[in-house]
Order: sequence, then C-alpha cells, then structure tokens
Amino acid sequence: MKLELISPTWQDPKRRKMEGKAFRFPQLALSIIASLTPEEWDIHITDENVEDVDFDKEVNLVGITVMTAAAPRAYEIADTFRRRGVKVVLGGMHPTALPEEAIQHADAVVMGEAEGLWERVIEDFNKGSLKEFYFSNSRPDLSDLPLPRRDLLKDGAYFVKNTVQTTRGCPFNCSFCSVSNFFGRSYRMRPIRDVIKEIESLKGKFIAFLDDNIVGNLRYAKELFRALIPERKWWAGQASLNFVKDKEILKLLQRSGCKYLFIGFESLSQANLREIGKRFNIVSKFKEAVKKIHDYGIGVEGAFVFGFDNDDKDVFKRTLEFVNKARIDFAQFGILTPFPGTRLYKKLSEENRISDRDWAKYDIDHVVFRPKRMSAEELYEGTGWVLKNFYSYKSIFKRILNLGGRVFPSLPLFAAVNTSYHRTVYTRWAEIV
Repeated sequence: MKLELISPTWQDPKRRKMEGKAFRFPQLALSIIASLTPEEWDIHITDENVEDVDFDKEVNLVGITVMTAAAPRAYEIADTFRRRGVKVVLGGMHPTALPEEAIQHADAVVMGEAEGLWERVIEDFNKGSLKEFYFSNSRPDLSDLPLPRRDLLKDGAYFVKNTVQTTRGCPFNCSFCSVSNFFGRSYRMRPIRDVIKEIESLKGKFIAFLDDNIVGNLRYAKELFRALIPERKWWAGQASLNFVKDKEILKLLQRSGCKYLFIGFESLSQANLREIGKRFNIVSKFKEAVKKIHDYGIGVEGAFVFGFDNDDKDVFKRTLEFVNKARIDFAQFGILTPFPGTRLYKKLSEENRISDRDWAKYDIDHVVFRPKRMSAEELYEGTGWVLKNFYSYKSIFKRILNLGGRVFPSLPLFAAVNTSYHRTVYTRWAEIV
C-alpha cells in the first residue's frame, strides 16, 4: 500500500524559486503522521515548497496538511487525485476550523492532532469504511511518541532540517492566533527524557524548536534547558516576553545553547495589547527586556503586527524607530489576519469588516479586512515600507556594526538570517518603494 503525504505551497512557483531556502522548514506534522503509519505502508512525503507534486504517481491514499493560506492549493491537489479515484484525507489547522468546507474536497477530514486519530483513519481505510470526520474529545498523551520520520525529508532542501516540538498548546489566547483553537489552551509537555532522546538522534549542530511558547511553563523550561546543556547544541525557539524577569532562566537559556528567540511584541500600543489579550506585554518595558536578553548573548527576533484598531498611519514610522533603537536583531512585520477559528475572525465577521475570503491571501502579506484608522492600501503599503527599510542592505550593515560581539558568537549566523530576510522581503514586496 502506498501513502502520499503532501504539504501544499501557498507561494507562486516563480517566487518560491527566487527566494530559495530562506526560512524553509520541513513540515513536522507529515513526519509525525508517517511515524504513526503501519510499517507495511510505503510512504512518500512531498513538500511542494521543495518539489512538485506528481499527480500521475500510483498511490492508494493521499494525506494533505492544510494551513489557511495554502487551502486553495490543497483543495486543487485533493480534487485532482480524487478525480483519479484516489482517497484523500485533509487535516491541519484550516480543516479543523472549517471542516464542512474541507469535506467538499476530501473523503475524510481529521480535526485536531493526529495521534489517536490517524491510526483510526488507516484502520477504516483498510476496511473500506472511511468516515467523513475524525475528532477526539480529549488531547493525546505526549509520552513515548514515535520519532518523526525525518528520513523521508529531502536532504539539502531546508534552511533548518532539525525541527523539534517539546510542548503543545499555549496558556494564552491571543485573539488573532489560531494555536488555541487547534491545540487548546492547556499547556501539555513531553517528558524531558523523550525530548533528549529525539535530539540525540539528530545530526547537525542547530535545532529549531517549534513550540508556540517554549517558556509557557517556567519550571518545565528550566528542566529542559538543564538537560540540553550537555548536548552542546545551538538552538532557536519562540517565547513570550514574561520570562525576562527570571535571571535563572536567562542563564539557563544561554548555557543550553539558545542563539535567538522569536518573541511576539505584537504592538507598541498598550490598548492594542489589551484588546488582543496580551496584557502581560508592557510596552514601556520592551526596550529593557531586549537589553536583558542581549546581555546573555541571545539574539531577538521581534514579531510585530499592523492593522489593529488603534493603529493609524504613524504606526509604521514609530515601529521602525523602536526596533532600530532597541537593536532588535531580526523582525517579522505582518498584516493583521483574521484566521478562521480565531476570536478576531468572529469579531470582524460580526462587524462585517472582512472584505476578502480568498484564503490564498491569508498569509499576513495581504489586507483582507477593513482597518479602522487607515485605508487597506495604506496598511499594505506601510507594511511593505517598514519591511524594505528594515531589511535594506544599508540597515543590515548598520546592525552588524552595532553588534560588536554583543549578541552572536557567530557573525555568519546573524548575517545569514538578515540576508535571507532581505531576499524574501525584496521578492515579495518588489512593488513597494
């Protein structure tokens, strides 16, 4: 029996080739699904960001993981295989949020996490009795999970191949984030011994932790970081800003090999932060927090979102000035996007402010709603202006001069991330002056 697992792209093929490997990570979900599949199955993973889908391949079953921006392409792929009589299963965040839409393009929809559900899908497929919807009323136990099938990933195709997840869920419920809808608000942790066993199976020095908040439980995080110290790895991950008050965890982050953290600052407006449910982010302490993290040799990638109801046209200039003064090393600037299943989507739908439901535009690079204090065009152009200014070669060179050994022991790593962002930004926002 042959199983084809597919991660569809939401990028234009030409743009995909121009951007190269910049920030390309493998789909961990497909590697996990492969590990849950019985050994008698012949499994192939196709990441469309890396290679084209072979629609003529002889397969028995197709599984597709779907993020919102990739939904139109996922449905196109699913429809093509189904016309050949191949059974198709859709899963991931978008089908979980909109299962009735997804089932129009599939034989079955998996809602939520795969463990405990995918095994039932395979069993029902073998019996010839696939159900339309698979869901569970409980979250899977994260103990003794099989190792993801990284052997099925294409070598040399990714910016970072070693991706690991130690926790699922987030204790916070930000209005624009789809994590809580998929993983729940409970914060579930894998046993440390399982995480270390997985890390010891990996080749290479660098690891990207995919946790939505690796410091969501400080006690667990400290235990994890202590266990990482003897592994002598370098790593990056995502964290909420509230950990900076704890000197012990800052020291452990440094000793465990943390090189930079992706941190959601989101906005420089305290009113915006209250509205989205991120009250623990205190704008007046942002700059001090960045300095504390830098003092321990850890770089900061700040995430900022434009388009909140309190944002006006000056938000772009103010944010650019802040990230430069705070010496933030990398930054992600995105347009507020009401992903299905989020509180933001519900709010904007009720206010009749969603202007476009073409899911391909739900990539944080497009405006799909009516902002309150600026036009959609001003929001789009302002975001592009900030990105191109921050990632101009002139700006990158200034940040390198200001580095002076302050953050990265590896200047090539710092330069590689910034120049990769430059290539991506100047491809995606070519029309913005």
